[in-house]
Amino acid sequence: MIVAFSVSPLGVGEDVGEYVADAVRVVRESGLPHRTDAMFTSIEGEWDEVMDVVKRAVAVVEARAPRVSLVLKADIRPGVTDGLTSKVETVERHLSA
Repeated sequence: MIVAFSVSPLGVGEDVGEYVADAVRVVRESGLPHRTDAMFTSIEGEWDEVMDVVKRAVAVVEARAPRVSLVLKADIRPGVTDGLTSKVETVERHLSA
């Protein structure tokens, strides 16, 4: 499964990069395949392990902010691995044709 998610603190002002970095650090330390871009962090693995990482990423932001916003999108496809790479490679192959 691939989960794309965004964790944002609310009530802390406009500069939220430090809070987001705390959440991304949790993802990176998980050891699961992941990618972070300007809007979302995507993480790949089994349901329980991915959701545990999302929960811990929210908790680390929640520990410092009065309110937290979580946006989550999941691609649940049993048996598929390396989807983070293969999905992008498929699009790139079509673009280069």
